[in-house]
Amino acid sequence: MLVSKKELTNLKLRSIKSDDLKELAGVLGIETRGTASDLIKKLIDIPAGKIDEFIKRKYQGQIKQRQKIISDKELKQELLKVKEFRWGVVQGQLDQKIQTEYVRRFVRYDDLINGVKSRLHDDITHYVIATWYNHWTTVLIEDHISQHPKVIPTLKNNFGVDIFFGNQPFDLKITYLPKDFTLEQVLKNPKDLIVWLYENQGAQRFGADNRLFVVLASKNNLEESWKLKRDFDFVFSEIDKFFDNATVSTKDEIVFSFKKKSYTTISKILIITK
Repeated sequence: MLVSKKELTNLKLRSIKSDDLKELAGVLGIETRGTASDLIKKLIDIPAGKIDEFIKRKYQGQIKQRQKIISDKELKQELLKVKEFRWGVVQGQLDQKIQTEYVRRFVRYDDLINGVKSRLHDDITHYVIATWYNHWTTVLIEDHISQHPKVIPTLKNNFGVDIFFGNQPFDLKITYLPKDFTLEQVLKNPKDLIVWLYENQGAQRFGADNRLFVVLASKNNLEESWKLKRDFDFVFSEIDKFFDNATVSTKDEIVFSFKKKSYTTISKILIITK
C-alpha cells in the first residue's frame, strides 16, 4: 500500500538520529528538549523540503567521514584485487560446518589441526573475501543511489527502510539473478522475479516492506555477475537512468504468499545486464 504524506514525513523523521533531530529542531527554532518521539511530534508539520534538505546534508557528511578512511577511488582499486568469488561456506552456517566436519568428526588432535589447515582455512578465507567484496561494493552502490536528486536516504539503520523514492519508503536490495531464472525470463516478466524474491526470503529476516531490487546479471556468464557489481561506471549510469525516469504508483503493487499468508506491498526492480 502507498503511504500517506503524513506517514511519509513520520518515517523520514524516524530515520534521523536523536542528536540530529535536536539539531534540525534548533535550526528551525523549535524547542529541542524531550525524547526523539517528542521531537518528531514537534517536527511533523514542517515542510517536507526542509527535512529532505537536512537529511541530504547530513548524509553527505557521513560519506565524507567514510572517505577519510579510504577514498572511493582507492576503494574501487582494492575491490579489483578480488580474483575469485566463492563463498566456501554457506552464509550463516559456519558454526554448523565447524561442528559437523571438525569438532565432532576428529578424535585426534593432530588430525584436527591438519584438517583445519588443509581445508577450513581456505573455506573461511573465501567466505571472508566474498563477504568483504559484497559489503563494500554494496556501500558504493547504495551511496550513489542515495545521492540521486530524486532519492532521500536514511541516516540510521531503520529496519525495512533504506531510502525514500517517489514519496514512498523502500528497503534497498542489491543481489544477483537466482539460478531458478534465465535472463530472458526476467526481462520479459520482471514481476515474477519480484514475487519469487519475496517468497524465498529467509524466515528469520522476513519482511513485507516496500522493496527496490537491483539485480545484476552478466549476459555471457551468470556465474561472472559478481564482476559486473564492480563495473561502477556502467552500474552507476544504469542506476541514474532508472531513477531519472521511474515513478511509483499503485501499478507497482505486488501480492505474494509466505507461510500460507498473503501480503500486498509496493516493489520496483532494476535489472542491470551487460
